[in-house]
Amino acid sequence: MFPAVELAADKLITDEYGIYTNGGAFSFLNLLLYLVEKYYDRQTAIYCSKIFQIDIGRDTQSAFTIFTAQKSHSDELIKRVQDFIEKKLDEKISIAYLSFKFAINRRSFDRRFIKATGNTPVEYLQRVKIEAAKKALETTSKTINEIMYDVGYTDVKAFREVFRKITGMSPLSYKTRYNKESIPT
Repeated sequence: MFPAVELAADKLITDEYGIYTNGGAFSFLNLLLYLVEKYYDRQTAIYCSKIFQIDIGRDTQSAFTIFTAQKSHSDELIKRVQDFIEKKLDEKISIAYLSFKFAINRRSFDRRFIKATGNTPVEYLQRVKIEAAKKALETTSKTINEIMYDVGYTDVKAFREVFRKITGMSPLSYKTRYNKESIPT
């Protein structure tokens, strides 16, 4: 509805031209700390964060993002590609392979995929795999390497980089935060 507005979905707080916005339901607390620091000083903001037990260092909401399949479009070919990707999480899939398998020119494939989902095919593939990895990190006792292989990654460094890019934290930090079995008793 507002094509001139640039959405920064990963940002917790936005400060543009005297207009302040915040992300999720409780991020208003981070916005309050931001305003205290901006209009008073950092020491007071830190003091307030300790008194009210608010994480002052949080500046992104990427870790809270839940990726959904983005299938509310009408491109049936792209929906079939999305279903294929979701069923083959454990495989390393190239975009060239997808365009070949679904018999569509690579350039047309990329253009149609972006138009339908808002993501490039590579971004979509990464987001689907990382969302599956997040769920496994939250609910299983598998190691990070086991989960990495389960979602089709074979390179530890690449997996960690993509995971951090999408969630804003390392797989280990994510598991420590969200898997109750990883919390020492």
